[in-house]
Amino acid sequence: MTRRGFILVSLLLLLVGFGVFMLCKKKPGSASLSVAGGVEKPILQGAKKSQPPQVKSLSPLSPSPVRPPLEGKVAEEHLGDLPSIDRIFELFTTGPLKLPIVQTVTYSSQVSWLKGRAAWVADYAAHYHTSRHFIARSLNGRPDYFSQVVQEGSRFNVFVPDKQIEFYLVVNLSRLQMVLYYFDIGTNERVLLKTYRVGAGKSDPSSLKCVTPLGQFELGDRVAIYKPGTVGFHGGQEVEMITVFGTRWLPFGEGLGIQGAPWVKNEAGTLVENQSVIGKYLSEGDIYLEHEALEELFAIVVTKPTHVQIVKNFSESQLPGRETATPRKAGT
Repeated sequence: MTRRGFILVSLLLLLVGFGVFMLCKKKPGSASLSVAGGVEKPILQGAKKSQPPQVKSLSPLSPSPVRPPLEGKVAEEHLGDLPSIDRIFELFTTGPLKLPIVQTVTYSSQVSWLKGRAAWVADYAAHYHTSRHFIARSLNGRPDYFSQVVQEGSRFNVFVPDKQIEFYLVVNLSRLQMVLYYFDIGTNERVLLKTYRVGAGKSDPSSLKCVTPLGQFELGDRVAIYKPGTVGFHGGQEVEMITVFGTRWLPFGEGLGIQGAPWVKNEAGTLVENQSVIGKYLSEGDIYLEHEALEELFAIVVTKPTHVQIVKNFSESQLPGRETATPRKAGT
């Protein structure tokens, strides 16, 4: 081989070696992710990798995941249609922030409106058309609806006797929210008191529509309070009532009601509230509330005319009066 040929062969080998080196070299700052089919996709350094889903074991309180299309669907992704409002404190406080539909009274066993015997909490409740549960919460300063121990000078709230008050409950089936308003007929003012999360009816297999009916209803008089150990008949069987209705029952419509979440036994055999039904379509048509919310609602509305509107969206509700956040006080 001549000198000139040797130089050409050497240059050719050098170029081939450099090309192989470049093909084999990986770009700094990247990694590879193997996927099906053997294709590799780069993952940039510093980017966050997708975390694997956290698998949670189903507790005994969780409903079965096998359901019709609507049943069990969660509506939480739609929450936020209305702001979260809670002005319930203003009904029960004996301080200056109370709403104008309530007044604070001082307990005395001797009152002008009752002759011949001492007055008890039940007498105040009847005289002021205010439930004993309402008085108990105001008296105790916390959500305690059964302790009604009073002494001379005890102070608590009642509804103002000369005000015509009605309550409106609007259930939004699309978002599984319920709002509580009071309406003061005398001032023509409507005040939003609270927004609640609820559960509603599962789907009708024939129509795939929620079995909770749309429309306007009135709360009935045959309300009920259930405690652990209270036994009754439901569906032809003797049952512990809180396992069906929770701690309260407020009837409306034909056999329907606003009720507590059913209680079930946990792994330890203790009855606990099945809060997993809230925010889902699982009932036979009733409206589910957590027991704390239901007991609060019961105490407020049980002695006043209360209207229930069930709508697809809040925009379809028909409410009286002028909505305000600053209701007028007496004499203004």
